[in-house]
Amino acid sequence: MTYTLQNAVLPLDRDPDLLPLYVDPETWSTIDEEPVRVTNVAQLSNILDRTRARIVAGRRVSFGTYFNAFPASYWQHWTAVRQVRLTVRTEGDATILVYRSNGGGTKQRLDTREVRGETNESSFDLVLDQYSDGGWIWFDVAADRADAMFLGAEWTTEQEPVRAGKASIGITTYNKPDYCVETLTALADAPDALDVIDRVFLIDQGTDLVADQDGFPAVAGRLGETLQVVRQPNLGGSGGFARAMVETLAREGSDFVQLLDDDVRIEPESIRRSVVFGRYASVPTIVGAHMFDLLDRPKLHAWAEVVDDAPFMWRALFQERLPHDFSVANLRQSPLLHMRLDADYNGWWMCLIPTSILREIGLSLPAFIKWDDAEFCVRARDAGYPTVSVPGVALWHVSWLGKDDSIDWQAYFHARNRIVSALLHSRSPQGGTLIRHSRRVDLKHLMMMQYYPVELRHRALRDILSGPEHMRANLATAMPAARAVAKKHAETVVHKDSGVPLRSRRGRQVFKRLKNHQFDSPTGIALRTFTVRTLLSHWFHTPRPENVEQPEVEFGKGDANWWRVPLYDSALVSAADGSGKNIYTRDRAMFRRMLVDSWRLHRRLQREWPSLSRRYRRALPDLVSESQWRATFEERS
Repeated sequence: MTYTLQNAVLPLDRDPDLLPLYVDPETWSTIDEEPVRVTNVAQLSNILDRTRARIVAGRRVSFGTYFNAFPASYWQHWTAVRQVRLTVRTEGDATILVYRSNGGGTKQRLDTREVRGETNESSFDLVLDQYSDGGWIWFDVAADRADAMFLGAEWTTEQEPVRAGKASIGITTYNKPDYCVETLTALADAPDALDVIDRVFLIDQGTDLVADQDGFPAVAGRLGETLQVVRQPNLGGSGGFARAMVETLAREGSDFVQLLDDDVRIEPESIRRSVVFGRYASVPTIVGAHMFDLLDRPKLHAWAEVVDDAPFMWRALFQERLPHDFSVANLRQSPLLHMRLDADYNGWWMCLIPTSILREIGLSLPAFIKWDDAEFCVRARDAGYPTVSVPGVALWHVSWLGKDDSIDWQAYFHARNRIVSALLHSRSPQGGTLIRHSRRVDLKHLMMMQYYPVELRHRALRDILSGPEHMRANLATAMPAARAVAKKHAETVVHKDSGVPLRSRRGRQVFKRLKNHQFDSPTGIALRTFTVRTLLSHWFHTPRPENVEQPEVEFGKGDANWWRVPLYDSALVSAADGSGKNIYTRDRAMFRRMLVDSWRLHRRLQREWPSLSRRYRRALPDLVSESQWRATFEERS
């Protein structure tokens, strides 16, 4: 029997920005080791539908692209598949060229086939035995003197999957109904994806309900019994996804749960690919997806993510190279993208989890938001189940570039859930450098006159020290409580543009533009000197009345760094999303109190770390159990 591993697909949207992710007719060169696009000949008119494209006479079109190249290294490393067949259908006179790469991005030709006349079906048998470190396989189609047609392509195998079963999709939403209707519509329009889907659970935790949207009845009718809407109070991402997990476990026909964020646009083929990869994985495997920027669609923002144990902090591998813009450098011109990257976890914007893993290690931590995905995957890793972020499996998600959730109500969850995850899983004594890093975060916020996030961080520390019971107890109340604290801090008010511009006394500060991921912050002895001087200044110095009455200076968001803002009594700073400005003002009394609290709380955390770790680890099975989550849902119904 033949099993399809991957279909060649063309973009669903008539969006020229998407073309580089699917097909590439351009000529490229390299200047000073940087990719340079020589031509600009891509035309949407040559994309005829989801599987067909016109190959203009005399041109070559490469399918060595993000969504259409085959990630051979991942299939070789994580599955037992060793024989793959590429089948390409064409019409007209053309040449098909098959290529591979290695982990360093070096290109090698594998085969060439000339085709003539009417519809042709060309097959290429490929062996997966030389891709340990990385590498893709792809094909190009070059038209002869007349236009040729590309009619579709598949990557198949005769090998039986390790496991069968379909996936239930779990979409958790809070007041993003329009996005959800779009996602449901994309699924309804994708029969290949529906073939691997058992149920679609829409967990609606908002007040602006998906079911009330104009387009919902039509798409609900199309999906029929496949769609099930579940209403519940806002229990955050962790509560919504836990509900999807519980509902999936009750389905005999579901062997996986596919978690999806609400503010996304999907590539339906990615849904199908993730399930197929999960079926073939040698051991039960969490299959993650990469994330593109929904508002700048050729840009890849997240790929393989890891948790560094010593500070117990998440990051992307080679994050200094992100985002990667495929309109500037295609797949074949980007050697780093050919390396096999092993992940510790994958964000739950899109993540496939086998139900067998849920039954063994439990469901999501009652974290509300932040770290629930990372903690779960690290927990699975410790139980012997890997997370694989598979290239070619991706969606578009609203990026975090226009956000700064480290200084809003989410600061509570950033601090608490990171430390709780470290108490549960860190292999380093007292979390390695985590406590020291947490102190530094407090200091930076205090020096920048950001007192609201510090108060939330200290609330988080007190809750952690109270024991693991608080996590389920305040699941529904921690977020509104954190938002209520904002009323105490004038810095949280976003002053919208009203036609009368806010001004500072000394005007906007402008600085030299640096390359991405480069900073002019003090280091070494200069850093220590700066920190001591700044802390002493904030401790002893009373701000001048005129700087309290009106901001002393103004900063753009990108310039408002911890080594610049503290030099002034007050600052006018642009909000991350550009919607207005925040005013930060030095408060000596609040600074003193919070600095002392930070020292005391972190000292206590350090002292009690061993006993706290034991308490949280003992409590974990109950915190993540299906029965406890069911009890929570019944209490909140």
